[in-house]
Amino acid sequence: MTSGFSIMDFEIMTERLYLSIWEESDASWYRELVGERGVDKPTLEDARKHVISLRDRALESGIGALTIRRKYEGDMIGYCGLIIGRSTIEEPEIAYELFKSVHGKGYATEAALAIIGAAGATGRKRLWATVGSWNIASFRVLEKIGFIRHHSTWKEDGEEVVWNMRDLR
Repeated sequence: MTSGFSIMDFEIMTERLYLSIWEESDASWYRELVGERGVDKPTLEDARKHVISLRDRALESGIGALTIRRKYEGDMIGYCGLIIGRSTIEEPEIAYELFKSVHGKGYATEAALAIIGAAGATGRKRLWATVGSWNIASFRVLEKIGFIRHHSTWKEDGEEVVWNMRDLR
């Protein structure tokens, strides 16, 4: 138990996907995913340190983002899970990021629904998702998985961040 909650399941199987805790070997594909954001790719060493940090934080907090592998193809397509982010350990955020090549195939929705189930099993009552107002694809996923728009905040650069909420009760 962490913070009065059960530990999240770090290995989840869905119809088409296998979600699991980060391994050091995930650094290479994670670099490529970060590169798709339009920013400089981290070095392999920096990516390795980051994925180890993600794994350590998950084991310490009892929640975390999990890697997503397609079951039949066997390829890594992104990650999805629970993070503290802008929220709290009691009411964490759901986060997901997938390679552009697999967008529009329902994988983010499938993975996120599995994570919602895992979050509920820990005893949590509410989840958040914070999304830049420009990210229409993420809003579509959030709508499909039962999140509702709650309020907005603004970053220092003026970008609107939309807070979305889902009750798990």
